[in-house]
Amino acid sequence: MTEKIVLAFSGGLDTSYCVLDLVQKGFEVHTAFIDSGGVDAAGKAYISKRAASLGAAQHHEIDAAREMWDEFVVPLVWSHARMLGEYPLLCSDRYLIVKRCLELCDTLGTRHFAHGCTGMGNDQLRFDQTVRSLGDYEIHAPIRDLQSRVRAVRDYELKVMAEAGIEVAASASRYSINENLLGVTISGSEIDRFQPPSDDAWTMTASRADWPQGSLEVRIGFEQGVARSLDGQSLPGPDILKSLNERLGPWGVGRHVYTGDVTIGLKGRIAFECPGIDALLMAHQALEDAVNTRFQNQFRQQISNRWAELVYTGFFYEPHKQDLEAYLRSSQQVVTGEVVLYTEGGVVTAVAVDTPWRLHNPEAVYAQSADWTPEEAVGFIKLLGQSTTLAGKVRGRRQ
Repeated sequence: MTEKIVLAFSGGLDTSYCVLDLVQKGFEVHTAFIDSGGVDAAGKAYISKRAASLGAAQHHEIDAAREMWDEFVVPLVWSHARMLGEYPLLCSDRYLIVKRCLELCDTLGTRHFAHGCTGMGNDQLRFDQTVRSLGDYEIHAPIRDLQSRVRAVRDYELKVMAEAGIEVAASASRYSINENLLGVTISGSEIDRFQPPSDDAWTMTASRADWPQGSLEVRIGFEQGVARSLDGQSLPGPDILKSLNERLGPWGVGRHVYTGDVTIGLKGRIAFECPGIDALLMAHQALEDAVNTRFQNQFRQQISNRWAELVYTGFFYEPHKQDLEAYLRSSQQVVTGEVVLYTEGGVVTAVAVDTPWRLHNPEAVYAQSADWTPEEAVGFIKLLGQSTTLAGKVRGRRQ
């Protein structure tokens, strides 16, 4: 009996080639598009039609936008994690893609799972390690295997597709594009060559010449660190993020270019767009800075760096990550209130915070008034700096 295999399928060049390859090898290919919130109805219809045209036995469309919000966006916002302080880990839909594909494997009664990762980037770690963390399955990676036989892999894929009579969009021949609830990542072509991205590379954010006139304000409400409302209207998390992307993208908010260290030793460069994530991170930090203690806010950076490292390098289901999130959850107990964000284009700024939990002493306002005496201030400074003062005296005498 023909072996079934589940292929994580996006409809792009690499996964399209994978269908042809796996069919040729004799598998009954089940393509699975895991909808993590970045593709509209027309896009999903195209992906389904594409799978059928390539010879897939059955195409499966699985909604994972809510899981993407709960399992990734919420702790991302809690931690304020950005890899190297820049990249907010838009790649993390890979983990839920694998999880849901393996669930489909179980439903179909197969241990064969396939993905379209190359042997050069971080995605292969994310896919393979997630498979190994979640169960015992056989991993198939046709593009990675192809690299052992062909030097110009992308050109070879385009040739095979042309010979099969399968059209490839012009953008797909130039760029590798990934869309999800968080935004869009773009790589390839001039981006790989460390040149400025072309205007047509951007899909979600407007260029400066196209920004609207005037300004825009949005108000985000949080309950214990989780965004619950937008401009006073309660909404599910994924809808808040989609709305922020749609409203802030035309103002050019969320456009970035990032160079990172690929785990296997290369430099990787991508362009990415994430207006909604930029807004959520900005608003949450403004609120958290106002309600949490100095030590909590200082320690957040250490948690952020480790959480980003684990998620970026493939360890989404590492127990240590769960430990970090237990702390983050505890730190959100009073992160409740509303934040007003403002933009005139390009960047977004938190301009107002309204919360009953603000650490505020009405008798002491920074640079205005205090409920301690000048003598107490002088004594505090003397004691706080005593070690440094002594070091200056002792070392000064010995030099």
